[in-house]
Amino acid sequence: MKTYRIATIPGDGIGKEVVPAGAEVLQALAASGGGFRFEFEDFGWGGDWYRAHGEMMPADGLEALKGKDAILFGSAGDPQIPDHITLWGLRLKICQGFDQYANVRPTRILPGIDAPLKRCKPEDLDWVIVRENSEGEYAGVGGRVHQGHPIEAATDVSIMTRAGVERVLRFAFKLAQSRPRKQLTVVTKSNAQRHAMVMWDEIANEVAREFPDVKWDKELVDAMTARMVNKPATLDTVVATNLHADILSDLAAALAGSLGIAPTANLDPERRYPSMFEPIHGSAFDIMGKGLANPVGTFWSCVMLLEHLGEQEAAQRLMAAIEAVTADTSLHTGDLGGTARTADVTRAVIARLAR
Repeated sequence: MKTYRIATIPGDGIGKEVVPAGAEVLQALAASGGGFRFEFEDFGWGGDWYRAHGEMMPADGLEALKGKDAILFGSAGDPQIPDHITLWGLRLKICQGFDQYANVRPTRILPGIDAPLKRCKPEDLDWVIVRENSEGEYAGVGGRVHQGHPIEAATDVSIMTRAGVERVLRFAFKLAQSRPRKQLTVVTKSNAQRHAMVMWDEIANEVAREFPDVKWDKELVDAMTARMVNKPATLDTVVATNLHADILSDLAAALAGSLGIAPTANLDPERRYPSMFEPIHGSAFDIMGKGLANPVGTFWSCVMLLEHLGEQEAAQRLMAAIEAVTADTSLHTGDLGGTARTADVTRAVIARLAR
């Protein structure tokens, strides 16, 4: 029997509730048959670790994760710690340390969910957003001078490399090629950002020649927001920079009904290092410890984890269980307008897997 070694990093806030729920569902899936099992190792890094040790994760933390087959992550964010410390000290340290350069965020309207676009049919909103995940606006290059004085200045420099842009565009074209519509939209802001974004456009034209069967177009990021709302059926696969895709994918999740259901994968497509899977909803300290968090985003992230491991049949079984549960409105959590609790949704998904 195949054994998969999974690192669980609940992180902060509701991550401590949804990640154990995700591990519980994965264990139930393995127990229901499939020829594999999981070995979980939990890492208590995050805000509490920072308060005790002065860092979000140990200096040798990446070494402890390196031998794992995948990472299931919760959230990074603590109201008592500046956001740039929680993000750079944990999530980005893992993403950049393991060169997880492709961030993949599927979005669609799941059964039973009342999405805000009333003119939009579920089949009209079935997207995958690919986010460049290693450089761009989140490269971490910049600084501050003359702090506390009227002449104080700060810079954040967006770094785009040909290698980084080319590899994420090629990944996005391959992903679009694998989907039924074979369609890709490349999002930039090359009318105003005349250097790096123009390079994106040029490289997109070059890479597109390798994929003659993929229909592709280009959209400016501001126009893209309107297109997502007004013409969702015209989109399928989308690729954008680190910042642009970060924002657009949150809009996509809201249009699909809730950030609580949205998953993401931070991939090293070359599989040199473990990839990391997480819900996108954040730490949500306002509902922490109340049992109200929606675990669907974590469960869908587990589907992506299974797909990455090559367990396609198990991934389909879990996705079918998730959809059966979301179709039952009595199992909707507060973010979806219901009163169900985290444990209710978790038990229901496990019960579906046992059938």
